[in-house]
Amino acid sequence: MQKYIRFDWAMKRLLRNKADYAVLEGFLTTLLGEEITITSILESEGNQAHEDSKYNRVDVLAENNKKELFLIEVQNNNEYAYFQRMIFGTSKLVTDYIETGQGYGNVRKVYSINIVYFPLGEGDDYVYHGKTEFRGLHNGDILKITPFDKQKYNVDEVSQLFPEYYILKVNNFNSVAKTPLEEWIYYLNTGDVPGDASAPGLDKVRERMRLDKLTRAELRSYQEHVNNIVILHDQIFTSHEHGEFEGYQRGEADGLKKGEAIGLEKGEAIGLEKGKHEEKIDNALKMIHEGFDDDIISRITNLSKEEIKALRHE
Repeated sequence: MQKYIRFDWAMKRLLRNKADYAVLEGFLTTLLGEEITITSILESEGNQAHEDSKYNRVDVLAENNKKELFLIEVQNNNEYAYFQRMIFGTSKLVTDYIETGQGYGNVRKVYSINIVYFPLGEGDDYVYHGKTEFRGLHNGDILKITPFDKQKYNVDEVSQLFPEYYILKVNNFNSVAKTPLEEWIYYLNTGDVPGDASAPGLDKVRERMRLDKLTRAELRSYQEHVNNIVILHDQIFTSHEHGEFEGYQRGEADGLKKGEAIGLEKGEAIGLEKGKHEEKIDNALKMIHEGFDDDIISRITNLSKEEIKALRHE
């Protein structure tokens, strides 16, 4: 089976080349439901080519033929105040790309697209869309745009003038890909492209983002990145698991006062240990899929080589 490069690493290392714009264009076209043509990728701190930490964070700013701006971020780290980070990113983008002295009518539309690999908020869907609407407090009507402004700014609704947000919680997707967007989500989640995928841009993924096309130096960098992501996901799992048990632990504290501590503590310990072992197996399977050898997988996951060999034959 052909192996492909993870999208988060490719955005930082490869997709800034004009020849590879078609991958990003296909992704944006599929997500937004309209044809997007990138004319340039604007420089930002997030576009640095080096890996400044094990937490890969990428900001891509792009313009389409309507001069609208796109901020695309891939975030693996369970970052505190990430919603506020999204607000800051769009606000900065609006102010950075309006020239001094220009009227407010020149403020450009911004789309903030966030691909997150951690449990952001509470929700079971894998794609969330947010936009700004003004609703009457008394009769519940939505504030509409005037015919004059509709013609001047070429929009139909007030919300089209404000930033829009997309959050792709790709780890929530565990179904068979049936639509073009689901094909993209499947790739973002697994690094694989469904054999019959027809979504715009995925043909370019097959063509240009094959793992066997990397140089030795690129492959070393990529393997280090995947190692870091596996370790990070284990940390996120542990942190998330702790959060899920927070209410339980409060109940356990009450139980301690009532003499029930021993049973609760044993039950929690068993559950935690089982969850950690399952996460190690999941990480090992991902690394097997990425082509890592047994020594590296064993060193990172602490699974025995016998366990890893058994996983390879499942």
